[in-house]
Amino acid sequence: MSQPSQPDTVQARDALVALRAEVGKAIVGNDAAVTGLIVALLCRGHVLLEGVPGVAKTLLVRTLAAALDLSTARIQFTPDLMPGDVTGSLVYDSHSAEFSFRQGPVFTNLLLADEINRTPPKTQSSLLEAMEERQVSVDGKPRPLPDPFVVIATQNPVEYEGTYPLPEAQLDRFLLKLSIPLPSREDEIGVVARHAAGFDPRDLAAAGVRPVVSAAQLEAARAAAARVAVGVEVAGYTVDLCRATRASPAVRLGVSPRGATALMSAARAWAWLSGRDYVTPDDIKTVARPTLRHRVELLPEAELEGATPDGVLDQVLASVAVPR
Repeated sequence: MSQPSQPDTVQARDALVALRAEVGKAIVGNDAAVTGLIVALLCRGHVLLEGVPGVAKTLLVRTLAAALDLSTARIQFTPDLMPGDVTGSLVYDSHSAEFSFRQGPVFTNLLLADEINRTPPKTQSSLLEAMEERQVSVDGKPRPLPDPFVVIATQNPVEYEGTYPLPEAQLDRFLLKLSIPLPSREDEIGVVARHAAGFDPRDLAAAGVRPVVSAAQLEAARAAAARVAVGVEVAGYTVDLCRATRASPAVRLGVSPRGATALMSAARAWAWLSGRDYVTPDDIKTVARPTLRHRVELLPEAELEGATPDGVLDQVLASVAVPR
């Protein structure tokens, strides 16, 4: 396969910049979350969105999907959802007297896993193979998923009744964990004003949201981000940050080597979006919290004392020497 030309790379970056503006037609604020989702698209990574009800987590993903020329599907995770409802299952055909495979909603480019922590671990685990291997196995036969394939899952951090927290193994498969905060007063006024003017979140086409990034442009952008150079000192800094989380007295489980590679991948995407072909320590710092916060498990006594993963990461970033 030939490498994308320089103009193709520039056009791809321009298309992703236009993607932010297109999402802004329906979403007020949340620029950091939008950028995080674009970084995940560039890295072929998955995203966990966490926020209280009513902060437009689902609308954000639906708007992103509408602005991409990709197939999308949504799964509303519930306590009675079965693994076959996600991956698909074998169905008996009485006419041919044979079993045929009926694809589940996971066979798409952009999968919205809404309220993923409301379904039992058995169904949650049905996404493990899909997220890591980009395939699902039914009846012993592996079936490849489309490329690109990105899972964007949402969860509510304040409602615990009837929920099933994601296990560490599955959390580690998400490239980023993005927190969606309550909007500022100005942004909330903007939201109310849009609705007063007739904005309907169920009709994104009426809001003017159109596909602005093609599959070819996304592939060109991914290839360009993968060519971003990483110096030996920056690679060492990345490893030192991850190793420092394992030595923190407040941490039961620190960042794994997979987390270190995820941090480097996210930093490359951030550097490319910033117009550079090399990674700096500042790039690592910028993406460290969203890339690592869900990979740090605190000791119970540390949590009782008010420690948080972001707080631990702040201490690590302040203590590890930055290469010059």
